Amino acid sequence: MASLELREAVAVKGVTKRFGATVALEGTSLAVSTGEVHALLGENGAGKSTLVKLLSGLMQPDEGKIRVLGKEVAIGSPRAAHALGIQTAFQELTLIPDLSVTQNLLLPYEPASCGGLVRRRKAARQVQEILSRFGLEQLDPDLDVRDLDLPVRQKIEIVKAVSRKPKILLLDEPTSTLSSDDVKWLGDVIAQLRSDGVTVVFISHRMPEVRMFCDTLSVLRNGKHVGTFRSRDISDDEVIRLVIGRELAQTFPDRADRRIRREATPALAARHLATGGKLREASLDLWSGEILGVAALQGMGQLELFLALFGMAPLTRGTIAIDGAPVTLASPRDALRENIGISLMPEDRKTEALLLKLPGRDNVSLPVLDRFSRFGWIDTDREIRAVDQVLARVNVHPRALYSACSSFSGGNQQKIALAKWLLAGTRVLLMYDPTRGVDIGTKHEIYVFMSDFVARGGAILFYSTEIAELVHMCDRVIVMYRGGVAKTLSGTEIGEEAIIRAALGHVEPQAPALARSVVG
Repeated sequence: MASLELREAVAVKGVTKRFGATVALEGTSLAVSTGEVHALLGENGAGKSTLVKLLSGLMQPDEGKIRVLGKEVAIGSPRAAHALGIQTAFQELTLIPDLSVTQNLLLPYEPASCGGLVRRRKAARQVQEILSRFGLEQLDPDLDVRDLDLPVRQKIEIVKAVSRKPKILLLDEPTSTLSSDDVKWLGDVIAQLRSDGVTVVFISHRMPEVRMFCDTLSVLRNGKHVGTFRSRDISDDEVIRLVIGRELAQTFPDRADRRIRREATPALAARHLATGGKLREASLDLWSGEILGVAALQGMGQLELFLALFGMAPLTRGTIAIDGAPVTLASPRDALRENIGISLMPEDRKTEALLLKLPGRDNVSLPVLDRFSRFGWIDTDREIRAVDQVLARVNVHPRALYSACSSFSGGNQQKIALAKWLLAGTRVLLMYDPTRGVDIGTKHEIYVFMSDFVARGGAILFYSTEIAELVHMCDRVIVMYRGGVAKTLSGTEIGEEAIIRAALGHVEPQAPALARSVVG
């Protein structure tokens, strides 16, 4: 038994954590061996993030024990976790937007003088060494974090944790915002950590990355540990069955019954759009009943395209028409007008889609609150009935009416954001990587929602970093390169290789490994 404990980097025994009536972890026991890369899988709400927070010192268990490197410990704070050699890179970033890259990387361990003043030159040298070590020497360390793209911020979050030389590294959905090249970058970082004997706990919903990086995997379901396996000894289908507790007959819905309405004008037509930044020249037609995919590598103008179509990025050139009628989108309020009906599922649900401290009712009804008001008074009964109906349509528990959105899992938060636009009666739905960081079961629900939405006559513009989603969900795919539409694929043309080739600027992939990393 002693030898087993020496091999344990971290272990939990009978751990329970409750939040009121909600049991996030229930008698959970599992162990991770030293020096291995161990995946932690489960649906949103299965208890993964709670377990990470317990190990990170952000909260403490109600019952049970935690062992680190064979010793029972009480992790009462993040500093206590750091002292034990545990570092965490969170999906919901801990970076402070108004501070610089340098300040974020060193906080709270900046080099200081005896008088407590930060030694800025030493801090600058330390950060430059860190950035160079991780291949980020081109990044300006004096930039504020808020001015960085989300994938770059995620890399800074990871680098901050790794640069502190942990014995145990917890990676919470580290690839959810990363491009294919960045995933390869992370793979190289993990390989170096493994060779240095560091234990890595890797939370992910992406099985290709679990296969690439991880030696072992554990599955949580409904707050309980349901099994630990060598990665090579269990199939993806078996993992899915353990994660969701049932068979998932078909990941992607059948497109056979989809009817695209091209007999008249497009639901949305955009011509020669430019924003003066990364979006230089983009045109597209989106028809009722269609899911039009957008594929691109990071920074090719896809984000600016979506923001422009929602009135959040001013156009320097180009025109937009709804059902053939030209429209001006100076703000999201314009996009949401009844005669236009454009809505956006944004990149980051927690900071851009929801007010997390407010209940689901307030979040869902906010864009159309005037529909429920008369002479300055809100008809709350009518509001509650309407919100309850759309929450049921996206399969969110009725308690979301009265509970803060922060108390729900990421997948349920995403579905609450969808419910908001259902209530608004949107006709054109812009979905920017909507399955980022959600579990397999919720992904399937989002796919079914998308198919149902277009079957009812809606139209979806759909960007995804997962090429398999574009291949299986879309009627056509536009591939963006350097701010414009490089290629449009339809029917049997839509395939991973064709999308990758166009995304690389019509250049053949250099090696099969590159193609695999882009797909992943």
